Amino acid sequence: MKVTLLSIVVLFWSFAECSNPHPLDPLTPSEINLVQTIVQKAYPTSHNLTFNYVGLDEPDKLKVLSWDSSNPKPEPKPKPKPPPPPPRRAFVIVRSQKQSHEITVDLSKRSIVSTKVYQGNGYPPLTAGEIEEATQLPLNHEPFKESLRKRGLNDVSQVQCVAFTLGWYGEAKTRRIVKIKCHYRNGTVNFYARPVEGVEMVVDIDDMKIVGYNDRYVVALPKAEGTEYRASKLKPPSAPKPKQDHGPGFTIDGHSVSWDSWDFHVGYDSRAGPIISLASYYDVQRKKHRTVLYKGFISELFVPYQDPTEEWYYKTFFDGGEYGLGRFMSPLKASTDCPSDASFINAYYASSDGTPVEIPNAFCIFEKYAGGIMWRHTEAAIPNELITETRSEKTLVVRTVSTVANYDYITDWEFTPSGSIKSVVGLTGILALKATNYTNTEEIKKDIYGTLVADNTIGVNHDHFFTYSLDFDVDGVANSFVKYNFETVRVKDRSIPRKSYWTVVSETAKTEADARINLGSKPTELLVVNPNKKTKQGNKIGYRLIPGPMAHPLLVGDDFPQIRGAFTDYDVWVTPYNKSEKWVAGLYVDRSRGDDTLAVWSRRNRRIENRDIVMWYTMGFRHVPCQEEFPIMPTLSGGFELRPTNFFERNPVLETK
Repeated sequence: MKVTLLSIVVLFWSFAECSNPHPLDPLTPSEINLVQTIVQKAYPTSHNLTFNYVGLDEPDKLKVLSWDSSNPKPEPKPKPKPPPPPPRRAFVIVRSQKQSHEITVDLSKRSIVSTKVYQGNGYPPLTAGEIEEATQLPLNHEPFKESLRKRGLNDVSQVQCVAFTLGWYGEAKTRRIVKIKCHYRNGTVNFYARPVEGVEMVVDIDDMKIVGYNDRYVVALPKAEGTEYRASKLKPPSAPKPKQDHGPGFTIDGHSVSWDSWDFHVGYDSRAGPIISLASYYDVQRKKHRTVLYKGFISELFVPYQDPTEEWYYKTFFDGGEYGLGRFMSPLKASTDCPSDASFINAYYASSDGTPVEIPNAFCIFEKYAGGIMWRHTEAAIPNELITETRSEKTLVVRTVSTVANYDYITDWEFTPSGSIKSVVGLTGILALKATNYTNTEEIKKDIYGTLVADNTIGVNHDHFFTYSLDFDVDGVANSFVKYNFETVRVKDRSIPRKSYWTVVSETAKTEADARINLGSKPTELLVVNPNKKTKQGNKIGYRLIPGPMAHPLLVGDDFPQIRGAFTDYDVWVTPYNKSEKWVAGLYVDRSRGDDTLAVWSRRNRRIENRDIVMWYTMGFRHVPCQEEFPIMPTLSGGFELRPTNFFERNPVLETK
């Protein structure tokens, strides 16, 4: 056996970093290096491997819960030495010889335990390296240079190109291709505001060459003036920086976080981005930690644009499965992205060739006090006495930002002292812009599929559908999904002047079909309860979903983007826990056909009552652009809340000072 200095370093680094990790910790740089070494050794160098996905192959849930239960939380005694975690494994998708290979690597044994060549529809996520290489091809493509000259654009060094996934529109056979559209900077860093409209190229990613070219029409190039957004380049006055007054009151041990009554784990995946796991709340009255959420993350972000023209119809993106919300997370800065005293955690993903890439300060964690009131009451009815009791609210926030091309997505997971978990997303960045000859709405005689936001510039209509995977473990693994249906009742007692009231009719979902919900169709509250545990008063212990923004899909059901995005047909789905059911759009999303989505899994109509269940919740934004969102968009935010409902015997923050 040949032992090199590199292998010794890799093994030492792996041992030093991974001697006793949390079982849900993301892969470390040394583990990613180890994966690269093992996989490359197993495949001939002539195969030209591309690492499209490298992530933790999570242990079975029962093994994680067993490890967690034998690893006591720090209340009330100091934390003892934790037991050894389950074996670490990595799940890998590599592209080689135009095939997708699924590989499971046992990191402790340093060996491959399974391999499979994927034979189905769709392709793995694009890598940053593939995108960079594909977008450089036009710069040396003579037909494209001629198109630039035709438009009077003579400096190819000012061209910036973007790769767009193509989707699927009923083709019997597909290739792994993307469309390339380009922009012309020349006076602005906001190149998205200056699209070279009418020109597009098709690139075969596997062969990495241009296989299609089209120059259909010429329209005016939008001006560079008025597109700047950098503070250093803008004329005064500039807005003052907000003051920050925060104080750290939490502890971070690796990826495990403790704050107030909460303990949870912060994970990372190159596709999902942030993952919150093993969230439990220390109940002072019961003197123990009680589980709430085994895992929560964004399973997919579906962004269909609403322009059916030749150059735009295919822009129906799945930002998680086609690009990677984690791969495109941005480094965060103290005092701007996060408070000045925030704590930071780095993240690592595998590049195209399998080497680890660091995202410094990928997560920030901080306490937030924005003047909120946790609870209060003023009592003035007692003679000669005025009582006012108020408790201010401080929360803990875990923040990330994913910049997927033009859009920046801010994701906050927020924990409250009263037991709620909130998730808030913020949409900012730059609109997807289309060049036009129009400069005033009076010139427009047909549908432009958006809003004229500046001279020669259309902001195109679109949706954002954030679909969350929420694996509840409400005070235990066995849970049920309950609908509180609000119904109007006529008052039958004629001696009472009231004619009606509403009441709650509780309905427990038996199967998956019972749990498909379109919010707003009728007055309902949705809960996940533990049917095996009750409060002293006899109420089932639970948590309820307080929804965020709603935007039901408006595409017809047989439209190809909606077939692929059928997981948005309902706002809420509930399925029995299945480790393999993680990605609502399927494992292979690029050019997929909708045959491996949540909508397909759920057709089995499995039983979900008193089972280990997962809620899939979609929060939607319907976006009609406006002029205030140009040249850069003020953050548009929305969020939902998971709120305790008869989980505690009384207000858990009653005695907070």
